[in-house]
Amino acid sequence: MPTPAQVVIYDTTLRDGSQSEGISFSVEDKLKIASLLDELGVAYIEGGWPGSNPKDAAFFRRARDLNLRHARLAAFGMTCRVGGQPEDDPNIKALLDAQTPVVTVVGKTSMLHVTEVLRTTPEENLRIIRESLAFLKTQGKEVIYDAEHFFDGFKLDRDYALATLRAAVDGQAEVLVLCDTNGGTLPWEVEEITATVAGEFPGVSLGIHTHNDSELGVANTLAAVRQGAVHIQGTINGYGERCGNANLCSIIPDLELKMGVRCLPEGALRRLSHISRSVAETANMAPDTHQPYVGKSAFAHKGGIHVAAMRRTVESYQHIDPALVGNEMRFLISDLSGRGNVLHEAEKMGMDLSSDKAHAVLEEIKRLEHEGYVFEGAEASVALMLRRSVEGYIPPFELLNFTTLVIQNGEYGSEVEATVKLRVKGEVFHTAAEGNGPVNALDKALRKALTPVYPEIANFHLADYKVRILDGNRGTAATTRVLIDTQNSHRRWSTVGAGTNIINASWRALVDSVEYGLLLEQEQQQREEVRV
Repeated sequence: MPTPAQVVIYDTTLRDGSQSEGISFSVEDKLKIASLLDELGVAYIEGGWPGSNPKDAAFFRRARDLNLRHARLAAFGMTCRVGGQPEDDPNIKALLDAQTPVVTVVGKTSMLHVTEVLRTTPEENLRIIRESLAFLKTQGKEVIYDAEHFFDGFKLDRDYALATLRAAVDGQAEVLVLCDTNGGTLPWEVEEITATVAGEFPGVSLGIHTHNDSELGVANTLAAVRQGAVHIQGTINGYGERCGNANLCSIIPDLELKMGVRCLPEGALRRLSHISRSVAETANMAPDTHQPYVGKSAFAHKGGIHVAAMRRTVESYQHIDPALVGNEMRFLISDLSGRGNVLHEAEKMGMDLSSDKAHAVLEEIKRLEHEGYVFEGAEASVALMLRRSVEGYIPPFELLNFTTLVIQNGEYGSEVEATVKLRVKGEVFHTAAEGNGPVNALDKALRKALTPVYPEIANFHLADYKVRILDGNRGTAATTRVLIDTQNSHRRWSTVGAGTNIINASWRALVDSVEYGLLLEQEQQQREEVRV
């Protein structure tokens, strides 16, 4: 069976993806993600199992108001119960009540599940598959059949596994989806078995649904496509039960860019990184920065040799242009960097840095990283090092000194005060502030001193504050690394500080965050003046 020129994407993030540990979508979350998936251009969105919980039933009621431009909404359920009739089955009724144009029905394929889980006869299982699908078809539904545990069932009893598919075809299923439910099948097994099914059911559309328990969800999906599968199921970011489902964020670009198989509308692939990150945020899951194609680190280059080569030709260490999937190339600054990394960063900032200056900055970075700094996630601190390396740079303020005072009141109560003395544009400011801790008090005192001169500092907000102990075996003398994320109305930036004194380390990161934010505001103002 030749590889198809085009396939359809069936997304099950809202159903299978919600079974991932740590994910619990609200109805609002599901509506938002459904709109994102439609924006991506998938052909089907599986909204959930309306017969299993009130939340999914509520989603389907509200989803009727979604203005979907690309996707058809599918409700998921199972065959009618053993010994029952589909027209009387509560689960089948719930599928119809969902009022979706598509229904996906899962049935048992493996003899193990027929005898040990359903505890029925092989013949009765074939009946409930055939009659459930046929009844739904008479109700005007597009019917998709998910053959649960198909590959395991095929290996256990080939003839019976094929008989269950035949029952689904007799019930007028429009797609037979072969499921690797336990995620243990190998790619060459998927390819061979899918080829066998294609030969047994010529003219019937085949689908593939894989899980990632052997880290083969994507590979197994591609193997099935090579044998003619045209209906591809998976989830955004690979969310799913246990180790997850096949990751559509890898499958889609693999198909379109590597195999020449169209699966999204023209131009939609460039939205993939945005969709991946938006779904992660909605799911309240930290985006996987190392995820292929869409992760922040997918096209991040750190080694000096790599960067030197890429400054000559970007194809030297990248398998695709990251813009094709809406991502971007990044050069990281660290103790493994070469001068090319530093020069690239300077060029991004519009600076014409000499090779000698770049070398000096690089040596300073290596020295600081030896002391506990890390600059990979602190691009603002790197930018300031580059700025400070240029003759004539005048910082927006200069620290003269600071103090912190902690007064313990009784066993649990305490008062914290910080004083800061700065020189700002030739004038000395000496301020004090109280806080719930030394760093908070310093932050308040610093802002209090700077606000009269730089009122825009009121728009800077601390977004994240991370502390890491680098050598805990040294106890209270350990080196501490502090990372601070700050944001204003249009940007977010990261700074770093390190040392054996956690307050000093925090102060260094804090000062960098404010200084960089003021530079951003200055540059923004200059751009607006040019436009005027």
